[in-house]
Amino acid sequence: MKRFSYFFAMVFVLMFAGLAGAQEYPIMNMMADKVIQKYQSSTCEQLWEEKGKPKPAKEQEAVQILRSNPGMRTAFINKVSPTIVNKMFECGMIP
Repeated sequence: MKRFSYFFAMVFVLMFAGLAGAQEYPIMNMMADKVIQKYQSSTCEQLWEEKGKPKPAKEQEAVQILRSNPGMRTAFINKVSPTIVNKMFECGMIP
């Protein structure tokens, strides 16, 4: 019975830690959701076309914010990287 209680306590702690990390950077979460949506809804052709174009000022500002905050940058990359890397692989953008 003790092992069962420890298991549920550990699950609760891990869920709380994950939720706290997601709430730490609410603006970053909105930015990440937008990036994820972009990659999920874009075709490979659209991504190839965008690759050579200059980034909008708003996007450059967001990148600057991420560069200045290592914790936020890590959380952002951890959230968006699976979607981006899978799409890039599907589109032949990475080997």
